[in-house]
Amino acid sequence: MDMPINEEQFGQLPDGRDVHLYTLRNSNGIEAKITNYGGIIVSLKTPDKDGTIENIVLGFDDLESYLDGHPYFGALIGRYGNRIEDGQFELNGEEYQLSVNDGDHHLHGGEKGFDKVLWDAEILDDRRLQLSYISGDGEEGYPGRLNVTATYYLSDDNELRLEFEATTDETTPVNLTAHSYFNLTGNPENTILDHELKIDADQYTPATADLIPTGEIADVEGTPFNFTEYIAIGARIDQVPGGYDHNFVTGSSNDSQSLQAEVREPETGRTLKLYSTEPGIQFYSGNFLDGTLTNADGIDLEKYSGFCLEPQHFPNSPNEPGFPSTILNPGETYRAVIAYRFDVK
Repeated sequence: MDMPINEEQFGQLPDGRDVHLYTLRNSNGIEAKITNYGGIIVSLKTPDKDGTIENIVLGFDDLESYLDGHPYFGALIGRYGNRIEDGQFELNGEEYQLSVNDGDHHLHGGEKGFDKVLWDAEILDDRRLQLSYISGDGEEGYPGRLNVTATYYLSDDNELRLEFEATTDETTPVNLTAHSYFNLTGNPENTILDHELKIDADQYTPATADLIPTGEIADVEGTPFNFTEYIAIGARIDQVPGGYDHNFVTGSSNDSQSLQAEVREPETGRTLKLYSTEPGIQFYSGNFLDGTLTNADGIDLEKYSGFCLEPQHFPNSPNEPGFPSTILNPGETYRAVIAYRFDVK
């Protein structure tokens, strides 16, 4: 039986605009709460092997905590997910300077990316919520007026699906993704180091100390980046300076979605399968969490208390002609799909 999407007030922005929270539920007890501020997945509740339903993503239960600053918990990311070196790129013979918000570099759309804007929301039916946003010409330094929609759909197959579409009136880079931090134990006092991860990628893009790809595409075999078979996240993390925050080459195309990553948590039996159309996936092990943020249950969010799997095009692609293109032209439609499927073993 379909349950209508519930809409409620989630607070107000400093300029007085109302922010809303939308609750999607399916018949198996899965519940996703999404706010139209930043398209943030505020909570995502799923059952464990004993039927205990718990929240498996990091986040807060009030708007103020999101406004005070956070590391993109659950948010939509754009115009460009991940980093662009020095915030610069050349397009059609013209140099563009983006806002710089990560050391010397541009990260996740800049000072006010899509994670920090109020999206227009429309409940399409009992299962689908559509958010839309118009990014103006010159916003954060990007050319062109970009029209974006992000549609969330929760199925009785226990899949939370996110579909992006975008069009532009000027040629511009676009790389949209979602940034949920997962902890399948349901309790972020537990680290994610015992979660077992499998990524369908034989290659990854090595990066500098600033996490900018070197331009090389390297084999994962024989490295701590080899997740072609299930292995605990913490098994080799000490071999990766700073922890995992790297792009893996999945080789998918925008024409079809594929299974890109699988995670299983031994104690609760929860599993996550990630499907996407994107050619890469950023795996981040929560290295920069440091206990200064506290979730709704009063738990300090420490290092490794959540992990991210962010389907995307590669970081810094506008400056790397050998990487899949992120350029969107007028008359074209950008499309991308991210789908999370939950189960227990």
